[in-house]
Amino acid sequence: MSTDRDDPSAPASHTGSRPRPGSEGDGAGPGGAVAGSGHGGFVPGQHAEAVAPPPLPPEQRARLDAAFAAVLARGVHGLCFSPYLEGQQPGAQIGAAQIRERLAVIRPHTRWIRSFSCTDGHEQTPAIAKAMGLKTLVGAWLGTDREINAREIAGAIEVARAGHADIVAVGNEVLLREDLSEDELVATIEHVRQALPGVPVGYVDAYFLFEKHPRVTAACDVVMTNCYPFWEGCPREQALPYMQTMLAKTRKAAPGKRVLISETGWPDRGSAFHGAVPGHEAAMQYFVDSIEWAERDGIEIFWFAAFDEAWKVGAEGDVGAYWGLWDKDANAKFGR
Repeated sequence: MSTDRDDPSAPASHTGSRPRPGSEGDGAGPGGAVAGSGHGGFVPGQHAEAVAPPPLPPEQRARLDAAFAAVLARGVHGLCFSPYLEGQQPGAQIGAAQIRERLAVIRPHTRWIRSFSCTDGHEQTPAIAKAMGLKTLVGAWLGTDREINAREIAGAIEVARAGHADIVAVGNEVLLREDLSEDELVATIEHVRQALPGVPVGYVDAYFLFEKHPRVTAACDVVMTNCYPFWEGCPREQALPYMQTMLAKTRKAAPGKRVLISETGWPDRGSAFHGAVPGHEAAMQYFVDSIEWAERDGIEIFWFAAFDEAWKVGAEGDVGAYWGLWDKDANAKFGR
């Protein structure tokens, strides 16, 4: 889920996760899901106290390590990709060498990468990824600064016209942050679609906003839904069925559309959020559960995220820096 931008001159070009508005304490989940209506056993809006599970016994932990390693070795559909190094954050100029180095780490383990910006050097990511044989979901970051938005859109169009974008995402959680009006967003999506005939174009947001904004949904070739059971306080044991209901709500709002999960994940460190508890084993199990389900059911899913990002601790609380499969130094975190 997206970070807010305190500095409008610096595009927050990578998402993360934060609590959803209306997702706690009101007896209803986002999108008006009424408590008790049944969401894989989890009742949105009514959060249990967080209880950290005990560590798995050695034999169970060994099985989880093996399952995680097997899933990662097969390769996931997609990974959300940020090339930031220690000390960098949105607004920093990103060089091709570090993009290439970070992509080389994840290339054996994914078929797609998702990028979030087409300015400040991030516009180089799709071409480098394509040269490595990866498919690309190319994002243009939209916020409150119209001048930055124009540069992002121009960059995304240029990238796609060069043949480096398999899908273009026009904005990420713009409606959730209320950075643009629905009219502005629809006009921008339609502008990009007209500029890129033959390239699928869509929009990314929290799952419940596609039913609230049918004009936005209708404007998309591809509907891209961010699904975070963690940020709705869902215990890890119920997270997969709850995430499946998030996808089902999006599909119901977008009949006949191509729908993909553009973000889901689980932090391995930090503070609990209601009944959702970060943890090494919890993150591994949610990854295994989610990816194996996606493989069985043919779901296009992008895991958030490839790498930890240290800068997010301030923006997203103490869990913000710990959503990656690899740490901030590109070392593998799990299944070892």
